Amino acid sequence: MAHKFVITAFLTGSRILGRSFTAAYKQAQAASQYQRAQAKLGNHSGGSFASGMNLDEACKILNVKPPAGGQANMEEVLERYKRLFDANNPEKGGSFYLQSKIVRAKERFERELGPLRQKVEQEAEAKEGWKPKVYKDR
Repeated sequence: MAHKFVITAFLTGSRILGRSFTAAYKQAQAASQYQRAQAKLGNHSGGSFASGMNLDEACKILNVKPPAGGQANMEEVLERYKRLFDANNPEKGGSFYLQSKIVRAKERFERELGPLRQKVEQEAEAKEGWKPKVYKDR
């Protein structure tokens, strides 16, 4: 009699566990298909899906104007970043969550403006002429 109960409990538990794994797999597969579809449409924010922050949200967090025509005041962005990062230091009673959002906002700006900044630097170098960079420690 006891063996019947043990076998029934085992079969019921394994059935529940199997259904849970199946549902989790279907959910992960649907999320993966959604991300691929968004990437194909170009609706992602130019970065990884992990951060999920777009440029408008980064501007609101750092309280700066969105870059107009690809030009942004990086000095202002870095100044606001430093001030907000220090103000939200957990050791001074700030919020680690807010501090991490501030870091992600700065990273989003760098991801957006990095290629543009490199292009501007290359154009400026082309206008001035090529000058090799010499390192004294080598």
